[in-house]
Amino acid sequence: MKNNIEVNEKKIVKNTSMLYLLNIAKIVFPLITLPYLTRVLSVETYGMVAYVKAFMQYMQLVVDFGFLLSGTKDIALALGDQQKINHEVGDIFIARILLCVVAFIALMIAALFIPILGQNLLYTILSYGSVFLTVFLMDFYFRGIERMEIITIRFVVMRGVAALLTFVFVKSDADILWIPILSIVGSLMAIILVWFQLRKLNVKISPQGLIPALRKLKESFVYFASNMATTAFNALNTLLIGIFLDPTSVAYWSICIQMIGAVQAFYTPIAGGIYPQMVRTKKRSLLQKIIKIFIPIILSGCVITLVFAKYVLLIVAGEKYVEAVNVLRILTPVMLFSFPAILYGWPALGAINKQKQTSATTIISAVFQVSVLVILIAFGNFNLISIAIVRSLTEIMLFATRFSVYWKNRQEFA
Repeated sequence: MKNNIEVNEKKIVKNTSMLYLLNIAKIVFPLITLPYLTRVLSVETYGMVAYVKAFMQYMQLVVDFGFLLSGTKDIALALGDQQKINHEVGDIFIARILLCVVAFIALMIAALFIPILGQNLLYTILSYGSVFLTVFLMDFYFRGIERMEIITIRFVVMRGVAALLTFVFVKSDADILWIPILSIVGSLMAIILVWFQLRKLNVKISPQGLIPALRKLKESFVYFASNMATTAFNALNTLLIGIFLDPTSVAYWSICIQMIGAVQAFYTPIAGGIYPQMVRTKKRSLLQKIIKIFIPIILSGCVITLVFAKYVLLIVAGEKYVEAVNVLRILTPVMLFSFPAILYGWPALGAINKQKQTSATTIISAVFQVSVLVILIAFGNFNLISIAIVRSLTEIMLFATRFSVYWKNRQEFA
């Protein structure tokens, strides 16, 4: 028994470490290029780049459709049955291809009505290319078998190459198409290596037909609804700022929220690393241990951000973005409360089959945020400061509602 516990704990540590590396590739490498891009691009052009990136978060959300959670769970429960795993992989693959078609049609329609997309259509389409290619990376499978190291190290290398090439090819506003092109190149290289590993693991894409694929969409909808609401917390703000304010405001907001997002990226691997283990063991003590370890560290980081926000912006984005200092300070509570909000979400409540309750907490918080934003717009108080206040209050509400559900159901944990 003791040996099994030690093996499981080692798996969690290894899986979490690999997820950290993957998130470094997805978040920190773009953050490395951030100081460069904010200096070589005009504020307006960087605002456009940030706006398209925010819109692509919605496209990615549609293409993922919650399969990073539902698919991971399906694979984890199918371990030991290779044929079932092949069917799961195949059905989810077909479902995501269908979603890609729907997402692209929606993107083209949106480009007709949103000037910043329509006026930069080629950049927008190229950016969608990276979203489409994520279908072939099969992240849910590797998460489910707790073998993230198979794709993570290679993916980190590919993103590192793309980041380095950004410094080579992007010199001014005229070179912005290189940004999505380099992302596509990195994704293609990662896909080749990942599929080579899939063959070594004897994984075959064996879809059972259109109906099973549609069934997968139905099963994953609750995860999608929750993720849609979560994305609304950040991406929707950027989209509305682009519509009702100006590109400079988009740039200021995007810088601040990207910095907050870089911190949050370190939370996700912790939740992802323990999720398969929580599904199997439902150990409440594991959640408590992680909270005790990381909350003091996060709290210290928040204090540092509040005190040195101006200098952080100077270093990361340059003098042009110092005016966003108060926005960054007001967003600091998001860093603090998002960690327990994530942890008490899918890793905790999802493990005891409280998917609907988890989604409900997210949707309630999102409805609160959207409602207040609409009120701000209606009364002419829609500005970066008020948006930041609403964003922080929303994160506090998300944590409070999730912890409430967790506490009411605490007896269901081991």
